Amino acid sequence: MDVANQLVAQGQFTVVKQPLGFIKVLQWIFAIFAFSTCGSYSGMFKMSVECKNRSYSNLGIEVEFEYPFRLHQVYFDAPTCEGEKPDRQFLVGDYSSSAEFFVTIAVFSFLYSMAALATYCFVLEKYRENNKGPRIDFVVTAVFAFMWLVSSCAWAKGLSDVKTATDPERVITLIRACDDRENLCKEVHDPKVSGLNTSVAFGFINLILWLGNLWFVFKETGWMAAFAGTYVPSQEKQPAPDSFGQGGYGQQDPYAGTQGGYQPEYGQQGGYNEDGGYNQGYDQQPTSYSNQM
Repeated sequence: MDVANQLVAQGQFTVVKQPLGFIKVLQWIFAIFAFSTCGSYSGMFKMSVECKNRSYSNLGIEVEFEYPFRLHQVYFDAPTCEGEKPDRQFLVGDYSSSAEFFVTIAVFSFLYSMAALATYCFVLEKYRENNKGPRIDFVVTAVFAFMWLVSSCAWAKGLSDVKTATDPERVITLIRACDDRENLCKEVHDPKVSGLNTSVAFGFINLILWLGNLWFVFKETGWMAAFAGTYVPSQEKQPAPDSFGQGGYGQQDPYAGTQGGYQPEYGQQGGYNEDGGYNQGYDQQPTSYSNQM
């Protein structure tokens, strides 16, 4: 009990309120609906054969079938209208492959959704570490979405064949006594397949959920940022200067050294010397007189 309390205390159950976790909850629930409505099905239909000699008649022939719909193993005894020994007939078709495939995908979806929810709630940080968890989650989600598409379409076709094979009007044609027009054969009760119709609907609902979940898992992978980083603009801007202390803004004067004109030399010096004379700072030598007093 203490271990359970610690797990609950450490859990991050707010992720269930986010689309990533909320859709996983829906996937978990609808996976249960899918495999329960298909895997637990059992149906029955009823026919009657009224012979010319009513002592041989059977007005309540019941035929029961169930998941996984190996109908070729389902049989019933019908009167021959010629004697007391009945005639054993088998239904036609084996539709176990599509039904079992559908249920298998639903069960594995249920298990994976439960494991993913536990990961989101208790080890979310490790899940997002280096984006490895989201990328694995994305691949698995894509595989399950594809499997739901295949299994739902296959089971929809299989269900259509099951309905045809269990149609009482079609099964009556298998009874040899019904070939005689003097014998009256009719259906009494049709099989109820509303649960199977619901299972197909749940299959396509699961397909929509898993396809929709791809987007939210994709945003966790980091691939979107990688794709955005590959875009190169046509005109690249110059980077901003790092500092303002080097050469003003770090740019050279475009007019320096390129145009003619007066270039002042700031290295010239002028002023008065110690003897009181004016020194203009020119490089010319002073005038000398040969005759000095």
